[in-house]
This record gives sequence, C-alpha cells and structure tokens, in this order.
Amino acid sequence: MNGNSATQKKKIKIAIDGPSGSGKSTIGRMLASHLGYIYIDSGAMYRALALYLHRNNIPFKDTEKIIELLPDVNIKIENRDGISLIILNGENVSSQIREPIISQGASIVSTIPEVRRFMVKLQREMGKEGGIVMDGRDIGTVVFPDAELKIYLDASIMARANRRFLELTQKGIKTSFEEVKEELEIRDKRDKNREDSPLKRAEDAVYIDTSALSIEEVFEKILKEVKRVLN
Repeated sequence: MNGNSATQKKKIKIAIDGPSGSGKSTIGRMLASHLGYIYIDSGAMYRALALYLHRNNIPFKDTEKIIELLPDVNIKIENRDGISLIILNGENVSSQIREPIISQGASIVSTIPEVRRFMVKLQREMGKEGGIVMDGRDIGTVVFPDAELKIYLDASIMARANRRFLELTQKGIKTSFEEVKEELEIRDKRDKNREDSPLKRAEDAVYIDTSALSIEEVFEKILKEVKRVLN
C-alpha cells in the first residue's frame, strides 16, 4: 500500500486504544511503517514525564509539584529511519522509559487532569496534519474524537500478562509472571476508573480481541479497515 495513490491523496488520523499489553504499540508501528505515516506512542510521553520525575526525586503522587514542573518538561517524538524515538529535553530516552518503575509512575501521573491536558495539547499538535497512527487509552475518545479510523484492541489478562512478561524478559528485566499480571490488573483498574479521560471504547471504534490472534492477523484486520476508510 506504500505509494498507493489513495494513501497519497488522503492522509488520515488513526486512533488505537486499549489496555496495556493488548498489542497497540506493535500494531501501531507496523501500520505506520506500512502506510508511511508517523507513529506516536502516547503512553511513552507519560513515561517520559515519569522518568523526568524519577530522575529529579519527585514522588509520582506529588500532584502540586508535578503541575509546577510541567513547563520545564519538553517531550517530542522523532521518527528516524522508521523508528519512533522519545526525546525528553533533548535526550533520547526511548530505552530508559521501559523500566517497570517508570511504567508504574506513568500510570499514576496520567490520572492528574493537568498532566492529561498538557499531553493532549502536545498530541493534538503532533497530529493536526493527519498521516499519523497514535495509540493510547483516550486517543479516540479525547485526543482525536474526529479520527477517521478508531480501533479498540483488547485481550484477556492472561494473554496480556504473558506478552508483557516475555517482552520484559527479552529485554533482560528481571520480574515474575505473577508480578507482571498484578501490575496489569492494578493499571487496568486505575486506567478505567480515573475521573479524567478513563480508558473506554469510543462508540464508533472497531473492536478487536487479540487474545488468540497473531500480530499478522490483527494487522490484516486493521489494514482492511484502513482501506475501507481511504476508499
């Protein structure tokens, strides 16, 4: 589809939402690469903020201090050779933001309304021209409710925990399956029950349960939806 005239004529916004471990990032990258679009991992932006706080010894629950520091935080997404890099105040922190403590911190700070408004403003600016694939938890409901295509990926807790456990193990991060599963359950509860921009499926989003599907099968399902919208 790369180079397809329909793709060149019309660059759409694709919003992919879903819980942690449902396959959003993997699919988002594949889709953006295939279409020649920019991929934006909104969750990585919250992780970058959490990393900044961690480095500066700011507790993740110190809401007042976090709000005060937001103007000092500069987060950008740079695409280099088809790879999205997370730039925090000029530094590539793409690898540092994947530590479990940073993931936990991101989940906590993302519940702060002022933080979410700060991030949404950045995300909307990044995607205003279209030609993007952005994933997260409120992309289709809050960031881009006007997205031409909205996808909601889901999977069972066991499938998601297994994927995350394998991912962390491959990166050399020591943890146990039970710890990963418990962290996902805590994160699910926090994401779905927060007052500001909770995780939920947009009414017009295409729902896909990825529990028993391969990445390739999920990709093909979404690609069909992309072609439908573009045509």
